[in-house]
Amino acid sequence: MSVQTSLYQWTTVPTEFISADGISFAYREYGQQNGGTPIIFLNHLAAVLDNWDPRIMDGIAKTHYVVAFDNCGVGASTGRVAESIEQMADDAITFIEAKGFDKVDLFGFSMGGMISQEIAMKKPSLVRKMVISGTGPAGGEGIAKVNRVADREFIKGLLTCQDPKVFLFFTRSNNGKRAAKAFIKRINERTENPDKKNQDFSVSRST
Repeated sequence: MSVQTSLYQWTTVPTEFISADGISFAYREYGQQNGGTPIIFLNHLAAVLDNWDPRIMDGIAKTHYVVAFDNCGVGASTGRVAESIEQMADDAITFIEAKGFDKVDLFGFSMGGMISQEIAMKKPSLVRKMVISGTGPAGGEGIAKVNRVADREFIKGLLTCQDPKVFLFFTRSNNGKRAAKAFIKRINERTENPDKKNQDFSVSRST
């Protein structure tokens, strides 16, 4: 069945569930399915489905088949949160295969970029193309400090009653502050059946 872009926007596309290996994965899919390779979106640390920017998702869905999901223990997905990037990659592969995809493109942001790299190494036959943003490889400069930086910005957000993402992803210039404010407004546009908020968590990565 082909899901046409005109039926949904990111703020209205329904959340669905699929079970695999005892896990119920929450996901959303929309866009152009007509023979195109699905793009699997892998999100940043402590993010859920509603943390994707609706304008980016809708823009890509105009010409591509968009699939985003909550990994194990994240948002509305069941199970325990993985303790390593490698395990998260295994869980993502489980979801992808449960959906019946034999070839996908990956779009990984921050921690999602790390997971994408692991997927490509673990199962290269599954990946056609990969775009990674705001991320790095195991052993890369500064990667070992990621959790420390994230924890600091989460605390700063709590102390200032602001979303930590305004500190994590935007500069503190006037333009950066305006962009952050607009982004936070966009990711809160969904009013019906929002994803469950996720608890902050940390992961380790072997080198």
